[in-house]
Amino acid sequence: MRAIELKDFGGPEQLIEVETPKPIAGRGQVVVRIHATSFNPVDIKRASGKMRQVFPVTFPFIPGGDLSGTIESLGANIVGHQIGDEVYGDTETAGTYAEFIAISVDRIARKPRNLTHVEAASLSVVAQTALQALDHAHLKSGQSILIHGAGGAVGSAAVQLAHLRGAHVIATASPSSFDRLQSYGADQLIDYKSTPFETVIKTPVDAVLDTIGGEVQQRSYTVLKPGGTLVAIAQPPSKVEAAKHGVKALFFSTESSPATLRELTQAIEAGQLKPFVGRTYPLSQVAQAWQDITTTRIEGKVVFTTD
Repeated sequence: MRAIELKDFGGPEQLIEVETPKPIAGRGQVVVRIHATSFNPVDIKRASGKMRQVFPVTFPFIPGGDLSGTIESLGANIVGHQIGDEVYGDTETAGTYAEFIAISVDRIARKPRNLTHVEAASLSVVAQTALQALDHAHLKSGQSILIHGAGGAVGSAAVQLAHLRGAHVIATASPSSFDRLQSYGADQLIDYKSTPFETVIKTPVDAVLDTIGGEVQQRSYTVLKPGGTLVAIAQPPSKVEAAKHGVKALFFSTESSPATLRELTQAIEAGQLKPFVGRTYPLSQVAQAWQDITTTRIEGKVVFTTD
């Protein structure tokens, strides 16, 4: 099968297209013919070697976390899945920059019927991240949330899911994303380039979803209600700062599960959660895509197709 391998720590220059043996399904696994996978920032971070203490890498290494495809074969003890089923999900150990993957059934669910494989692959990781971020924030109907980087992939999903929960949604983003975010249900839009968010948020919020980190995270404590929650996905927040402001702050890693994917599938098929695909590349152009991502601003999810 075709795959994109990382031959050593580094950047796009370390990615090569190779022919490698097709995987075989083990116990509790299925082999999925991958039709689409997508880029996540962690892909480049792992490739650089900066995360080797958290995610050890053995070379050659096939990057990629999410997928949408068709089940081609079944391992032992598989219930609820059949050959030919269209599924989406993500792996725990990478490996989706390839035509096939052997994956645990605990990491996949039926693909939403109203999405293409490209659209499904664009949501499998980011939508789970957004949903779990709202769960960590214990966001309920009638509460308020500030979502930083709302124009991005995770932020876009979070705006829709927070709106679905009945929350008041404040979003920071570029003006070019305003119309789309408003259609997703954002109640207040703040231009992150020209307007410091803390100068226009007059009523403290119940939760902040920080997809940015740095000084944006630092300033976010000032707009939280006492006892409110800051949930971060880009940078672990300071427990000292949280305590000083009388709020809770946490950093988490996405935990994929069929239950989470099924909940998302319901929202997607009901038209309550929509994908945001920015650009697609064939699998053979992953190195070029990584180069483009690091040198230009691409709005929306970057997706790789194998067909």
